[in-house]
Amino acid sequence: MPTSIRLSEETETRLNALAQRTGRTKAYYLRELVERGLEDLEDYYLAVEVMERVRRGEEEILSDEEFWRDLDA
Repeated sequence: MPTSIRLSEETETRLNALAQRTGRTKAYYLRELVERGLEDLEDYYLAVEVMERVRRGEEEILSDEEFWRDLDA
């Protein structure tokens, strides 16, 4: 799926240099950044959602003793 983004001049220069040094395309590195970065963003925002539910008392919280006891069960 074609997508367009605007990069700062510095970022564009760095991306061009990396592509030239490695023989890979800029598109390759942009795909890598999006795929890896998306996973990190998903992890972060899902964790934020869970913490909000914890603050509202909507998530069960176990003590370390309860956690370990439940693992043995």
